[in-house]
Amino acid sequence: MYRILVINPGSTSTKIAIFEDEKEVFSRTLRHSVEELSVYKNIFDQYEFRKSVILGALEENGYPVNGFSAIVGRGGLLRPIPGGTYEVDEVMLEELRHAKQGEHASNLGAILAHELAQLAGVKAYIVDPVVVDEMNNIARISGHPEIQRKSIFHALNQKAVARKAALEIGKTYEDVNLIVVHMGGGISIGAHMKGKVIDVNNALDGDGPFTPERSGTLPLTQLIDLCFSGKYTKEWVLKRIKGNGGLVAYLGTNSAIDVQKKIDDNDKYAELVYRSMAYQIAKWIGKTAVALRGNVDAIVLTGGLAYDSKYMVRWIKEYVSFIAPIIVYPGGDEEKALALGVLRILKGQEKPKIYHEEAERWQKTTCL
Repeated sequence: MYRILVINPGSTSTKIAIFEDEKEVFSRTLRHSVEELSVYKNIFDQYEFRKSVILGALEENGYPVNGFSAIVGRGGLLRPIPGGTYEVDEVMLEELRHAKQGEHASNLGAILAHELAQLAGVKAYIVDPVVVDEMNNIARISGHPEIQRKSIFHALNQKAVARKAALEIGKTYEDVNLIVVHMGGGISIGAHMKGKVIDVNNALDGDGPFTPERSGTLPLTQLIDLCFSGKYTKEWVLKRIKGNGGLVAYLGTNSAIDVQKKIDDNDKYAELVYRSMAYQIAKWIGKTAVALRGNVDAIVLTGGLAYDSKYMVRWIKEYVSFIAPIIVYPGGDEEKALALGVLRILKGQEKPKIYHEEAERWQKTTCL
């Protein structure tokens, strides 16, 4: 039996979980107040504080840090790399400590895993960070050489449910073609071909369907007119694209549950907007099927919106069921996905990847 500690840092919390092989035996969400975090200048400065909180929770619940086979953290903002499980090394840590690719709470995942693994005398890992990039070069061309399409998406959950769906079909992940749709505050739709995500919308920076709080792809000249109208600042526009777009802009809420209640109460405008979101998701699924040349084994719906079988899932099915069978895995268990990624290493089913080698290889093979 392998015992794995999972660390998933968020902006105001740190989720920890303990797995014994595939089974979760312990989990906690350790919350951090604004006052506690306000004394730290940047994300990296928080690691000693969060480390002590994690150690305290483990001790309180009878889990000595030296009792783990491996420790895994959520991957942060690194250079683009292929998917997989990566052993934490000094090159990775140096980039995360100095936030060379940007500040984000997930940067602490590898750092905390490394610190605790040092105490435990085991290895630390990350699995499928958001910067996973396996796109074909043809998918990177945007239409203008100064702008290149990027792969930033919910790689951890997408890869995890893709593997689960492949098993349900009776095949391995490397033997299937899937369209995976992660539907949460952000929505990413990936074309998974034989174990690689060869095309996906940039779910972070505004590409794709509109979402509960993001505007998605907008008519370009109208957006340019808005930006140069003199009425708004750059910050205002960026916030309207990511944070105050989508359902928030139309209906004043990012809660799909609230919108569903409005529809139940016969709010026709709410129904139109919510159905339009399903319609846009369906159109992007259709576009993604083209990347797979129509050879699609299944469409996988996941994320928080996949719980809505009454409206969202039903409407999407009405539009795209002609493409392939649809499999629904509501929610997204990031902690289990991290644990399973490491378990494959411990069992010898995969070999851990070396970060700087994969990042350099990516640079050489994808430079346009």
